[in-house]
Amino acid sequence: MSNDLQAGKDQKTAIAPMLSVRNGRKAIEFYKAAFGAGELFRVDSESGAVVARLSVGGAEFWLADESPEHFNFSPESLGGGSVRIVMIVEDPDAAFARAVSAGAKVVWPVDNQYGWRLGRIVDPFGHHWEIGKPL
Repeated sequence: MSNDLQAGKDQKTAIAPMLSVRNGRKAIEFYKAAFGAGELFRVDSESGAVVARLSVGGAEFWLADESPEHFNFSPESLGGGSVRIVMIVEDPDAAFARAVSAGAKVVWPVDNQYGWRLGRIVDPFGHHWEIGKPL
């Protein structure tokens, strides 16, 4: 095997969503309370806008205040989102309940369906999360 192929084989690829929100500071606090997120990186601008890299159990995602000038709009501005986030956890019922107690709204409750234990919430910023695990 050539060195180039071996290097590609050893390379780790990751895909992490970046959520656009209207109030980044408030969103960070929500994700900490709802999902136990930790901050890995954060930049606060003088205008109050924020960009942050968060982690939930080692799974990373980013968030940033919306910036229409860069074509980044929150679901609140769009009247809905085009992406749902699937969060796979060991205990979907507990994770779902924690998110709801932190302020998420129930879209549909946790139940066994399609071979999964799964429920769906919408966070206060308009992002939909399906929380579950395969059965």
